[in-house]
Amino acid sequence: MNSRPKRLRRCQLSVPGSSEKMMAKASQLEVDHVFLDLEDAVAPNAKAEARGMIVKALNTHDWKPKTLCVRINDVETHYCHDDIIEIVTGAGEKIDTIMLTKAKSAHDVKFLDLMLSQLEEKLNLKNRIGIECLIEEVEGIMNVEEIAASSDRLECLIFGMGDYSASQQMNLSSVGGDGGSYPPDIWHYPRYKMTIACRANGLDPVDGPYANFRNPDAHRTECERSNVLGMVGKWAIHPSQVEIAQEVFSPAAKAVESARKAKAAYAEAIQQGLGAINVDGIMVDAASVRILQNIIDKADLIGM
Repeated sequence: MNSRPKRLRRCQLSVPGSSEKMMAKASQLEVDHVFLDLEDAVAPNAKAEARGMIVKALNTHDWKPKTLCVRINDVETHYCHDDIIEIVTGAGEKIDTIMLTKAKSAHDVKFLDLMLSQLEEKLNLKNRIGIECLIEEVEGIMNVEEIAASSDRLECLIFGMGDYSASQQMNLSSVGGDGGSYPPDIWHYPRYKMTIACRANGLDPVDGPYANFRNPDAHRTECERSNVLGMVGKWAIHPSQVEIAQEVFSPAAKAVESARKAKAAYAEAIQQGLGAINVDGIMVDAASVRILQNIIDKADLIGM
């Protein structure tokens, strides 16, 4: 569990693999994570060509995003097998992770894990490719605990509310929102359940898309809700959403300063035999230091 790479996923930007222009633009963006899409953003008759376009883009652009990922089609399609082979064979040294769509059980993840192991050995790849997995079917939510524990390659689970709302036959007008027709947070249960499964298995929980990129305030609200639950980031389907997500999922500089101060004060107190102390009017004990450590770890990963 501890051997998994530590990656920033405050924002994962979706980029169609069939658009050379969009991939070139994405390569120069200051964003934590980019995934080049072979699934929903690419028409069925364009998927084969898009594989080659993605390989070319990965190999030719000087990518600024820290993590490069390719989203493949799910294991129940005839595209999946070729997606894995062509992408890894053509650009395996450039890929950090592969994102598996519509996972319904642990077997889906294990299939991808086995394929990657065989290809890495065959191609003598130096880097080990990680797996990210979309939970976007009702079966996936039902089996999320076993999915989260299915592979030591697995780094991240993403809640895909678009396909999920279709799978549950929810009556919504837009992806990622409910138009105010459901007073609480309509995504609370699946977000909460998936986040618990992730944290119990050392994975990053990530929230999926908010489709109306012309409504930044609603997008910010959705980021804030998932952040409170312990998720590490959210998707962006448009570059305009990147800054909001990366801001919301970054701790405030003042909070980081306070956390480091309180941790240091508590370490001194422990040496004096004290189990709880007052720091700037706030009680600090072992439990609160665990919470503060989460802020510090995130800040260290960002470089704050």
